[in-house]
Order: sequence, then structure tokens, then C-alpha cells
Amino acid sequence: MLLYPLHELWRASLAPYAYWAQAGAQMYSAPDSWLSALPGAARTAAGFELLYRLGKDYEKPAFGIHQIEVEGLPVPVVERVELEKPFCRLLRFKRYHDQADGLARMKDDPTVLVVAPLSGHHATLLRDTVRTLLADHKVYITDWTDARMVPAEVGPFTLEDYIDYVQAFLRHLGADRVHVISVCQPTVPVLAAVSLMAARGEPVPRSLTMMGGPIDTRQSPTAVNNLATRHPLWWFETNLIHTVPANYPGAGRRVYPGFLQHLGFVAMNPERHSLSHWDFYQDLVKGDLESADAHRRFYDEYNAVLDLPAEYYLDTVRIVFQQHLLPRGLWDVRGERVRPQAITASALLTIEGELDDISGQGQTRAAHALCRGIPAADHQHLTVAGAGHYGIFSGRRWRTQVYPQVRDFIAAHDRAPAAAAGAHPGLTGTAARSRRGTRRTPAMPRGDKSAYTDKQQREARAIAESELARGHSREEAERIAWATVNKRDGGGKRKPRKDGASGSA
Repeated sequence: MLLYPLHELWRASLAPYAYWAQAGAQMYSAPDSWLSALPGAARTAAGFELLYRLGKDYEKPAFGIHQIEVEGLPVPVVERVELEKPFCRLLRFKRYHDQADGLARMKDDPTVLVVAPLSGHHATLLRDTVRTLLADHKVYITDWTDARMVPAEVGPFTLEDYIDYVQAFLRHLGADRVHVISVCQPTVPVLAAVSLMAARGEPVPRSLTMMGGPIDTRQSPTAVNNLATRHPLWWFETNLIHTVPANYPGAGRRVYPGFLQHLGFVAMNPERHSLSHWDFYQDLVKGDLESADAHRRFYDEYNAVLDLPAEYYLDTVRIVFQQHLLPRGLWDVRGERVRPQAITASALLTIEGELDDISGQGQTRAAHALCRGIPAADHQHLTVAGAGHYGIFSGRRWRTQVYPQVRDFIAAHDRAPAAAAGAHPGLTGTAARSRRGTRRTPAMPRGDKSAYTDKQQREARAIAESELARGHSREEAERIAWATVNKRDGGGKRKPRKDGASGSA
């Protein structure tokens, strides 16, 4: 079909007008331009900028995370490529500290792998997720490559390849030292990847946090789910799959183009997007530059889309949305049956938004029924009141309501699994060793805890709550919690600042 080449021709023909509108906006708004002093200049400049933003190309944004704040101090962050594959890069956000005690604390932080969705937008959509996590964790993220940039000779990319990538990243990081957070679409392949690793007897992540994902789309189906079931698979292949044109490295590759996905995103809420653009125009006229800049930031991200490999997209439609193979227990990956009940050593947290119109209520929570091998005390669910799909991983609700629970959940389970022989039921790591009498770690003395950092005290509270849920008394739960913190950190870490030391974590 000629739709993709025609789209590229249209974009190229529109480019001069977009540049003209950009120049017009600057001429009528720049303080040193005489045109900005003319009557109606503000409205003219606003109109030009709106035209420019409607007509411009949107490239992949940068994460742009260069510094965070940890315990009141600025901490530099450097983004680097940890591992690279044809369709994905594993990125690490490495934190640096010039204080020896601060560096030691950061090195002990839990390691988190954020599996970003491959569903139209770039991984930078999770910028706020990553920035927030960095305060208390070592963070890695999957950065999926635009399929039109991957040469056709590399070969196809399927849902099974996605699972292989997740497993490869987990093995590279050391699966049993990692906490995995999957957002939306990847909840399904992540659950499959960990299930297969567990069934083979491989190490598995310490915890799985699944946010707004389509584990079982038969629960509270949304408009997205209904579209997938309303049409047969051949309809999607005939109408949505196109060939990358010759002006891209992936020329000849079959893809679900990003521009078609973007049309679908906008079509879900056309009135809201129209009103947002009108408000942007009005903000420019009124001189409300802060609101106008917030609009720019949102749509710079929202309008930047990538092409999906055709094989992967069609696999997802068929396996996840039409045949529901995972919740039905019928999914085979490269000849191996996906059995979530094989997972026993990973804790599970599922998160849903009350107003999510992409993954409906119960779709993510369904993972708990599938992972019945996980002890009951290690299951946790959170429904975020008033939150839509994006609100559970980005914005104010994510930072103030969701993240504190995710942070405490990870802290409560950031211990290596207990040895199979001799471990007391319900106790793991340091607590299990203490119960057996082999190198008992002294509990935190009652009274003053000023020698412990705020982070250490939060972690101790989270561990204590977890042990209470296992049936221990308050006294025993607190003893286990502080023994765990002491064993890991060697005691309180709140020490006077020491200049001259530097390093990274």
C-alpha cells in the first residue's frame, strides 16, 4: 500500500509552512522585534505558534535527567547504555556522589529494572517514573528502538523476541538482585519471561510491580479491548500494517506506523485534545507562559511516536487481546508452556487506576490469581482513586500516592531468598539466619534512632509491616526489620559529611 509514502510526501510538503509559522511566532512575540508592538501581535503570535505545533515533526525527546535530590543534596545523574540489541537499548541512570557516606548508602539501594511499553510512545514517556525512582533506587530502563530505524536484514521482531530480551536483561543484571516494574503493555511479556525462568529453575526477580497492564482483557473491557475483538486478525494486517519507505534505514520492513497509532490515540479523546490546543492558544494570548510551557512539554512527548514491528504487533493482538492465552493457561513460547504458578520467590504488586480507560479494572489484578505459587503475604494490590492510565506512573498522583507504596514494597522485599533447607517458614534472608542461630545480628536498640537515615528508617518500617503481615508480633517484626537493616548497612549511616570523596552508584 502507498499510505506510508504518501504520508511522508505530505509531511515533506508541510515542512516549509511549519517553519514559516515558527518564524512568524517569533517575529510577533520577540521583545526586540518591532512587530511585537503592533496591535493584536499577541494573538497573531499565538496563532502562528499553534499552526507550527500542529504541523511540525516530533522527534524522540531526551530523558533529560541530569540531577536529582537525595536527602536534601543535589546528586548528578549520567545516562549511559548498559546493553544494546537491535530493537532495544538497556539504559542505566548512574548517580554520582562526592560524599563517602552518601555513596555507600546509594550503592546499597535496590536495583530496579523498568520495562517500558513498546506500544507507540518512546520510553521517555516514563521520565517522571524514572526520576522519582532514582531517589531511592539504582534504575535501568528498556529503551525500545523505532522499527523504521532497524534495517530489514536484521530480521523480524516478535512477542517471543520481546520475552527473550526481557530475560537477557534480567540475566545481565542478575535476576535475583533485581526488582522489575512493568508499565502497561509489558506486564504480559514480563510475567511470561519470569514464569519461564522460574519453571526452568533460574533465579527470578525479588519483586514484580505491574502497573495498568492487560493481563486478562476479559475483565472490564475498554474501547481498546473491544476494537481488538471486533475485527479478525486479518483486518489488522490488511488495514494497519505498512512497509517502511526508502528514506529510512528500515526500508522494506513491515510495521504498524507511528502516525496511524497517533491518530488512534487522538481519536479516543478528540474533544479533550481540541480543548487543550484552544487553551494553549488562550494562554499564549494572556501571557500565561507557565501553562503554555506545560502544554508544550506534554505534547512534545505525546506526539513523538515510533513504528512497531508488524510481527510483534499482530502477535500481541492475537495472543493478548483476542485469544487471552496467558490467563487461560494455553500460551506456549518456543515450545515451553507459560506457567505463572511456577513463580514462588518473587513478591507481586499490581497497580490499577480507578478511571483507567485503556486497561480496565481487574485486568492487572488478574495476575494474582495466576501467580498462586507466591505466598499470600507477598501479594499486594493498589487501586489509585481518581487516577487514569497515565496517572499511576506519572504526575502528582504517582509521586504522592503511588510511589511511596512502590518504594516501601520494594524495600520490604529487598532481601535474597532464604536457603531452601532449614529456613523458618515466613522468614527470609537475615531474619531466617538469625532464627537458626547462625550469626545472629543484634536488633536495633530501643530509643534514639537518630543515627539512622530517613531512608533506613523507612525501609525498617516497610520490612516490619511485611513481617507483621506474615503473622509475627510487633516486637518480633521490628526486631527482624532492624536486624535486616543493620546486617546490610552495618548500623546507622547518618554521619557527618566528609569532603573529598567521590564515586558513583
